[in-house]
Amino acid sequence: MYHFDAERINSQKTLHLFCLTVILLIGTGLITLYSASYAFAQRFFHDGNYFINRQLVYCGLGIILFVICSFINLEFIRKFIVPLVIISALLCILTMVPGIGVEKYGASRWIEVGSFSYQPSEMVKFVLPLYIAHILDKKQGNLDNFYSGILPPVLVTGLFFGLIHMQNNFSTAVFIIFNVLVIFYLAGVRLRYFMAAIAMIVPISVLLVFTKEHRVRRLVSFIKPEWDPLGAGFQVSASRDAIVSGGFLGKGIGEGTRKIASVPEIHSDFIFSAYVEETGFLGIIFVFALFAAFAFLGFKAAMKCETVFERLLTAGLTTMISAQAMLNMAVVSGALPATGIPLPFFSAGGSSLLTTLVCAGLIANTARRTGAKPVKVNNFENEGDYVN
Repeated sequence: MYHFDAERINSQKTLHLFCLTVILLIGTGLITLYSASYAFAQRFFHDGNYFINRQLVYCGLGIILFVICSFINLEFIRKFIVPLVIISALLCILTMVPGIGVEKYGASRWIEVGSFSYQPSEMVKFVLPLYIAHILDKKQGNLDNFYSGILPPVLVTGLFFGLIHMQNNFSTAVFIIFNVLVIFYLAGVRLRYFMAAIAMIVPISVLLVFTKEHRVRRLVSFIKPEWDPLGAGFQVSASRDAIVSGGFLGKGIGEGTRKIASVPEIHSDFIFSAYVEETGFLGIIFVFALFAAFAFLGFKAAMKCETVFERLLTAGLTTMISAQAMLNMAVVSGALPATGIPLPFFSAGGSSLLTTLVCAGLIANTARRTGAKPVKVNNFENEGDYVN
């Protein structure tokens, strides 16, 4: 006797809602980017469609990767995690090699071959959670032992932190540490290890902030905005003014004026201000609802996962995208000091979009697999009496 599996039906609803949320985020992001980047692209590249055309190409590739990651066997991926870690580390090193690494805005974060450029730190955002989830799953019975259970993933995380920090990408380096700590917590690592980690991370981070003048200037401008209103504090101040000018309903899609010259990099890290100017407070509610739905459905899928690896991976990737979105919007609105963290699905940049869609695909993968195994019901004893 066979019965419909309510758990499987529920998991399919979660998967469908998650995919719908991703589609809405992609669509909203593309419309916003086109509106925010047109004037800048026309001025500097003599082609108003420059950024949107590039983003559409990466979006198409990203959707293909999303579908592949949604259906690929996760156990198959686990066989290649160590090579992925090595490749990610080598690519990060290449950013510092003359002739291959490219410096922009005072940071060596990109590798460039011909017209192709890539930011390896974006790859780390999904490779490191893959590795951490994999290794903590394997060491579930040994997490009390620091040297054999905790130290290996800590060393790998420290390696990537160092490599990304050497690219002058401090915000991303700190962000991956935060994400790894979340995965450690969900894996059940003892509290004393967290206290020890915080005791080391906080003073090191403070020290690193004061080793670069631009970081100090950003911090001082955040604490005291009037200190340098036309310098370090200008971008955030202009962004905040654009957000306020949107009012309740916004000026309308394509009708914003601050994107023309008022807010630097408004098509990239500060694209949220262009979005709010044109959509207003209602637009804020809409995009918050989309990211809230993304987080809720991602964590719901994580809670239903059948293995420790899948649960940690899904929760870690969901945290990464959701926290990155919240961090970006907080920075753009002036609630946090300026960082170089892009807004997922919105900011111009193929590296970020590809990474976001790969992560979303892996989350969809675990949501699809939930409830896939037969479940025995009504205490039937015959092997045929299973939900299929």
